[in-house]
This record gives sequence, C-alpha cells and structure tokens, in this order.
Amino acid sequence: MGMEEDKWDRFLHIRTTGRDDSQADQYRYPYEPTPYSVLERLANAGYIRKGNTVLDYGCGKGRADFFLSWQTRCRSIGVEYDRRMLEKAVTNQKTAVQSDRTEFVLADAEHFAVPDKVDRIYFFNPFSLEILRKVMGRIRKSWYEAPREILLFFYYPSDEYVSYLMTVDELDFLDEIDCRDLFPGGDVRERILVFACGQRAAE
Repeated sequence: MGMEEDKWDRFLHIRTTGRDDSQADQYRYPYEPTPYSVLERLANAGYIRKGNTVLDYGCGKGRADFFLSWQTRCRSIGVEYDRRMLEKAVTNQKTAVQSDRTEFVLADAEHFAVPDKVDRIYFFNPFSLEILRKVMGRIRKSWYEAPREILLFFYYPSDEYVSYLMTVDELDFLDEIDCRDLFPGGDVRERILVFACGQRAAE
C-alpha cells in the first residue's frame, strides 16, 4: 500500500503521504490522506467531470485536489484551517502536474462561504459532528442562494455522521461506492456515501 501511495505522489509531483495529528483536537481530526485507490474509485464513478468544481474540506496537503483535478479535469478548492498544512499544499502546487486547476484557502470550515461555482464536495472525516452541522448550514445557504445540483461525498463515514445526514431535509441519499475490497479486514466503513443537495428535485 505504501509503495502505491509513493508511486502516485511521484507521478503527480507532490508529497502527501504520512499522518499528522499535531493540530488535532476533539473538533478537528488528524490529517490522513485518502488512499489513492479510493480516489481512483471515486473518480471512475462518473460523478465528477471536467465542468465540475470540487470543494475539499480539510484538504491537508492537497492530495484529493491534485488527483481529482488530474484524473477528471475538474477544478478543485481545498479548504484547510491549519496554516502549516496549507503551506504544504501550496508547496505541492508549485510542482504538481495539475496545479492550474487547483486552489487552496486558509479558513475555518464553519465560517467558509461556499462559492456558487462549487457543485461537488468531498469529506474524509475532517471534523466533528458539531462542525459538520455548521458546514451543512453554509452549504444549504449557498444552494438556496444559487440553486444547482450539489453532490456530497463522504468517505469512511462515522455512524454519527450517517445518522445526522439522513435527517437533513435538503439532502437525498444517492449512492454508496463500496471500497471494502480495496483493503483487508472487510471494514464496513470503507465506502463513499453520495448525497445530493436539493437533489434532482429540479429534474
């Protein structure tokens, strides 16, 4: 697994491996990049295309942003509250193969106003349920101000995340991308849940 991660980092001309919990607390969780095999599965699912803009909460060193931008030709915005981590993403941006389609913002997720152009949002357990509730408020506000299809992707979701998401009126459960076969152990959390905000109600 480690060799595969290193291989992709070298191919994309970035450095994103390794876990970092130096800034973690009860509200903001450690930096741990999404495995490339999971990002490949998400990219191949067909939900993200060239015309989309992906917002990556808790982007860390920018792995998901660089990979998805390269693989799908989408644009991406990484939001990160840890200045030191964001600086690593910006450093990666200087060498990355797809740097022109990525941007990074230093901000607390709960205060970040979701841009109108964002129509895809990615989460890998970046923060607590308390912060997620506030973030969902920002997402809903953006949707009401500029109605559009917004798809939300939750990788390795916790039970409390899932329970909460199922109660949000503006969200509709759309799909589950199974990732259990990518890792040993058969962990049921190895999946990406896909929700639509405002859903295809407009369809």
